[in-house]
Amino acid sequence: MVRKGLVNVHLDLDVNTSSTEHPYAHLIDTLKDGIKFFNPRKLGDPRYDKLPLSIRILLEAAIRSCDGFYTRERDVQNILDWQQQQEKAEVPFSPARVLLQDFTGIPAMVDLAAMRDAVAKHGLDPNLVNPKCPTDLIIDHSLQIDYSKCAIRNAPNPGGGEGPNPSQPSRPAPARPPSRGVSHCGTQRGSCSKASCSDPPSASGRPASVQQIENTPLLCPFHLQPVSEVETALKNQEMELQRNKERLHFFKWCSKAFKSVNVIPPDIGTVHQVNLEYLSRVVQVSGGLMYPDSVVGTDSHTTMINGLGVLGWGVGGIESEAVMLGQPVSLTLPQVVGCKLVGSINPLATSIDIVLGITKQLRQAGISGRFVEFFGPGVSQLSAPDRTTIANMCPEYNATISFFPVDHITLKHFKKTNFTEEKLELLESYMKAVNLFRSYEESEDPQFSQVIEINLSSMVPHVSGPKRPQDRVAVSSMKEDFQSCLNEKVGFKGFHISKDKQDIRVPFLHCGQEYQLAHGSVVIAAVISCTNNCNPSVMLTAGLLAKKAVEAGLVVKPYIRTSLAPGSGMVTHYLNASGVLPYFNQLGFEVIGYGCATCVGNTAPLPDAVVDAIRKGDLVACGVLSGNRHFEGRLCDCVRANYLASPPLVVAYAMAGTVGIDFEKEPLGWTSEGKEVYLGDIWPSREEVQQIEEDTVISSIFKDLRTRMEKENTYWNQIECPDSVLFPWDPRSTYIRCPPFFSKLSKEVPAPQSIENAHVLLFLGDKVTTDHISPAGSIARVSAAAKYLQSKRLTPREFNSYGARRGNDAVMTRGTFASIKLHNRFIGKPGPKTLHIPSGQTLDVFEAADRYQRDGTPLIILAGKDYGSGNSRDWVAKGPYLLGVRGVIAESFEKLHKNQLVGMGIMPLQFLSGQNADTLELSGKERFSIILPERLSLRQQLTVRTSKGTSFCVTALFDSDVDLILFQHGGLLRYVAQTVVKNGSQAAAE
Repeated sequence: MVRKGLVNVHLDLDVNTSSTEHPYAHLIDTLKDGIKFFNPRKLGDPRYDKLPLSIRILLEAAIRSCDGFYTRERDVQNILDWQQQQEKAEVPFSPARVLLQDFTGIPAMVDLAAMRDAVAKHGLDPNLVNPKCPTDLIIDHSLQIDYSKCAIRNAPNPGGGEGPNPSQPSRPAPARPPSRGVSHCGTQRGSCSKASCSDPPSASGRPASVQQIENTPLLCPFHLQPVSEVETALKNQEMELQRNKERLHFFKWCSKAFKSVNVIPPDIGTVHQVNLEYLSRVVQVSGGLMYPDSVVGTDSHTTMINGLGVLGWGVGGIESEAVMLGQPVSLTLPQVVGCKLVGSINPLATSIDIVLGITKQLRQAGISGRFVEFFGPGVSQLSAPDRTTIANMCPEYNATISFFPVDHITLKHFKKTNFTEEKLELLESYMKAVNLFRSYEESEDPQFSQVIEINLSSMVPHVSGPKRPQDRVAVSSMKEDFQSCLNEKVGFKGFHISKDKQDIRVPFLHCGQEYQLAHGSVVIAAVISCTNNCNPSVMLTAGLLAKKAVEAGLVVKPYIRTSLAPGSGMVTHYLNASGVLPYFNQLGFEVIGYGCATCVGNTAPLPDAVVDAIRKGDLVACGVLSGNRHFEGRLCDCVRANYLASPPLVVAYAMAGTVGIDFEKEPLGWTSEGKEVYLGDIWPSREEVQQIEEDTVISSIFKDLRTRMEKENTYWNQIECPDSVLFPWDPRSTYIRCPPFFSKLSKEVPAPQSIENAHVLLFLGDKVTTDHISPAGSIARVSAAAKYLQSKRLTPREFNSYGARRGNDAVMTRGTFASIKLHNRFIGKPGPKTLHIPSGQTLDVFEAADRYQRDGTPLIILAGKDYGSGNSRDWVAKGPYLLGVRGVIAESFEKLHKNQLVGMGIMPLQFLSGQNADTLELSGKERFSIILPERLSLRQQLTVRTSKGTSFCVTALFDSDVDLILFQHGGLLRYVAQTVVKNGSQAAAE
C-alpha cells in the first residue's frame, strides 16, 4: 500500500532542493524509475557498516527527518557514534506510520476530538489539530463470545449478564445437530437446503456439516451447493455491531474528519495480523522518496512486525497521539543484543516451543529496554511467520524490539503474499544499496553490545502458567507441576489447597448428563490465532490433530467452553483449504468471529452448573488458551488457573478434560473398540504440517484479506455520520465523552506546582502490573463503574466491557485500580478497595479519591519494585491523573509506564537505593509534602517531608529534556494543545 502525502512528518522536503535546504541533501541517491532515497553509506563513515541493522534504520530516519528542531545534526552524529553513545544519548525517532487498535485507539481519537474543541474555543481553526503521520485504526477488540458452538443456547446477551435481552427481537436458534459439533450446512441464509445434509460424514471422512465464513467459499460435499456463513460467527458479529454502534459511529466520523486516518472496520482481522498481512511493506515510497517502513502502535505486541524487517514497537496512547501530531518518539540510544541462533530445530517442537524457549533465555539474560537483533546460521531455518512469532514476545522478556533483518527468507515470504516481482526487485535493490539486507553466508556480522548464543535443538514443548507467562512448565512435567501448585502457598504459582481436599470430585448435571469436576479440570479451551499463534504451522498442527482425534473417535466434554477465534479471514481460509476446519467444529472449536475475545476477558459466563460445582468444591478450575494473557481471574473470575499453550496443546488438553495428565503415560481417550489413544498416536509430524503449509499458505490467502479490506462490510458502509470538523458530543452517550484534559488551557505555561500535605491513595507492594491499574475486561456489577452506568439507567447486560467504554473517562476513571487482584496494604486482602484516611472508612478506590478531590487534597501512591510492569495501556496513567494522583513513589518502575506517568504530568519518584517504605518506617497514613525547585533538572533528588516530622530523599525520574518539558506543561496532551494554540495565535497575529 503506497502512502500518499508523506515525505517527512516534520518538514515538507522536496528531494530536488539544493543542499542548503537540507543538511543531508548531499546523501540523496537515485534508484531506477527516478525514485530517490537518502543513502547513509555516502557519508563515507566506516562506522555505518558496523552498526546493528536496527540502528541503521534509526540513523536513516534521523537523516531524513533532520530539520534542526525536533531532529538535529548532533542526533544523527550520536546515532552514527552508537558504540560510544549507547545508553547515553537521547535521540528522536520519527516512524513512518502509527498503528491503533480500537480499545487503545478510541481514547486517542477522543482526545484529538476534544483538543479540536479546545483549539476552537481560542478562536482558531480546529483543522490545526490533525494527524501529520499516517495512522491506521483497526477495530478488532470489541468482539465478545455471546455464542459458542453451533447451537445457539441463549438469546443475545449484550451486557455480559445472564438471561435474554428483552430489547432484542428473538430469532429461532438453528436445530441442534444430532451429535456434538456437527452442524447443518444449509438451514439458513439461502445455502444448501437439502434435508440429507444432516447425514453423517461421507466415506472420505469429511463431515457434511462444513460451514463457511465470508470470502472463503466452500461447497457442501453431498450436494455441491454453496455453504452458508457460520451461524455462530454471524450471531457474534451482529451483537458486536449492535452493542458498539456509538463507538462505530465515532470511528466513522474520525475516518472522514481527520486526514491520514484509515479506519479498518470490524470483522476484518486482528490488529497484529492486518499489520503483518496488509499494512507493512518493508519500505515505503511516497513523493518520489523511498525509506524503510517503521511503526509505533498502541499495543505491546506491535513488535511482531520486526519479524519482517520492519522496525516497530508498542507505545502508550498518549505517545501515539504525539507521533500522530508530528512529534518524534524520544528514546535513549539502546544497547543492541546480538542473539546468535545455532543448532537444528527439534522436529516435534512447534514454533511456540521455539518462542518460549528463546523467551526464557532472553529473560534470564536481563535485557530489559534493549534492542535484540537475530543473526547466525539458525536464523535461516526460521520462516517469516516463525520470526514474527518470536518478535511478538518482546514484552515478556522486556526487550524493546526483537529484530530480524531482511534476507532471502523475507523476500520469499513476500513473493508468496502481495508483492509483484517489480516491487520485490525494487525492495531488494534499495535494501542492498543502504546495506540493510542480510546474507548470512557472505556479509560480516555487525558489532553488538553483547552476544547471546541459543541452541535451537534444546527446545521442547512447554506451557506457561498457571498465573504468569514467564512461569514455563515442560508438558512432560505438567501433572506433577500442577500438583505442586495445589500444595504451595498462595502466590505466583501456589493455591494452597489442603491435602484432604485435593482429591474432591463434584458431580453436576449438564444437558441431562452427569459429569464431575476436580482440581485441574479444564472448563475453558480457546484456540486463538493472533500474535504468538498466528503462525500457520501451529494452527495447521492443531487442525490435523483435531482431524486425527475425530477419526479415532475422541470427543471434548460439552460443558467445556471451547472456541476458535481466528486472527483474520486468512486463518479460516487455510484451515478450510487444508480440510481441517470441519474437524475443529466436531470437537466444539467453532469459529466464533474475528477479534480479541478470551484474552481480554470477553468469554461468556460458564454454564451455571459448572460455576456452582466450582464454587461448591472450591476447585482450582483451569482455562487453556493459545493467546497472550492469562493472569488469574482475567479469563473468568471463577477460573483460577490459566495456562498459555500452543493451539494443538489446547485441543489436547480439551480432549483430556484436565491439565493433570501425563501425555506420555496416560491416554487421551479410547476408540469405539476400547483401544487406548495416546497423544503421540495422533500428533502430526513436522513434515506433514510443512507439506500442507506449503500447499495451502499461498498468495491467495493474502489476496482474500485484501478483498475483505477493500469490500469492508455492509453495516459499516451504511453507518451515517455528520460531515463536521468538530464532533457533536452526545451528553447521553455512555461510550463517548469529551474528556477534561484541556480544561483551563492557556497559551502560558504555569510553573510546576509542589505537592503539599498529600494523602496516600494506595499503599502497594511489588509487581503491580498494568492489569492492576488500568481497567480491562468485564465491568463487575458491584464496582464504581457499574454504579455510574446504573445511574444512566443501564442494566448489567448492557454494561459491555471496560475496553469498549475506553472513550468515556467517567467509566474508565471509576475502573482504575478496580482489579479484584489488587493488593493494597491498607486493606490486607485483594480487592479494589482503599482506606480513606481522614474518615477511617474503607471505600472503593474511586469513591475515596473523589472525597479527597472534593476536599482539595492532593494524592500520591506508595509502591514497591517493578511498578507498572506488563503490557502498555493508555489509561494506566490517565486514570491515576483523573483520580488526582500527583506522584508515585516506588522502588523501581517499568520504563514504559514511567514515561506514561510523565506524559500525564505525574511525577515518577524512586526511593534511593536500599530504601523503601518499610525501611523508612512509613505507614502510608502520614501526609507527604514534596517541594519542587523553580527549575527541575534531570534525575534530580527531591526531599519528601512527612507529617511525622521525618524526611527522606527520592529521585525524580526525568531522564531527558523532553521529560522535563512535558511535565512542566502538565503532560504531553496539554503540551501539544498549548503548542497548537500558541503557534496558531502567532500565525494569526502575523
